[in-house]
Amino acid sequence: MEALKKKILTDGAAYGSEIVKVDSFINHQIDVAFLNEIGKEFARIFSDVEITKIITIESSGIAIAVIAAQYFNNVPVVFAKKSESRNLDPDKYHGEVYSFTKQKVYPIMISKKYISPNDKILIIDDFLANGCAMEGLIDLVQSAGATVEGIGIVIEKGQQKGGDMIRSKGLHLESLAIIEDMDCVNKTITFR
Repeated sequence: MEALKKKILTDGAAYGSEIVKVDSFINHQIDVAFLNEIGKEFARIFSDVEITKIITIESSGIAIAVIAAQYFNNVPVVFAKKSESRNLDPDKYHGEVYSFTKQKVYPIMISKKYISPNDKILIIDDFLANGCAMEGLIDLVQSAGATVEGIGIVIEKGQQKGGDMIRSKGLHLESLAIIEDMDCVNKTITFR
């Protein structure tokens, strides 16, 4: 998505060779109009498959998934929670994911009443790096007997292994921008 690449170059920044900061429009402050265009693009890309639910992981993927859902006939959005709470249904699917950004392992969970074997799932998230969060979400969906119809990623870090690993499983993964290289010294970001 050319508009996303331009936005990353103008409003984003590389920190080291592995972190791109886009908090001015995606994952801290949210540019709603721009996310709306991202939602439309996911709908265009996955227009050939039936989607009954969109799944993401808290917290940065939630806004993207909710905006995209309106272009999939307002299907429900379910997000995997990263912590237990007293109001969380005790009957749930469990998993664990390693956060590349926070360098920490998190439990993830989705109530069994919100995902069923009949569901056709589109997984949406803001970033794909090493693929740990995505693997965890895929495992939760498959534990429920539901089908992963597609995976939509806003920004993939192509120099890391996550995208290749997920694609090797035969899943339909589409990333709107794939970063090939980041150089914080020269302040450059190059795309595939």
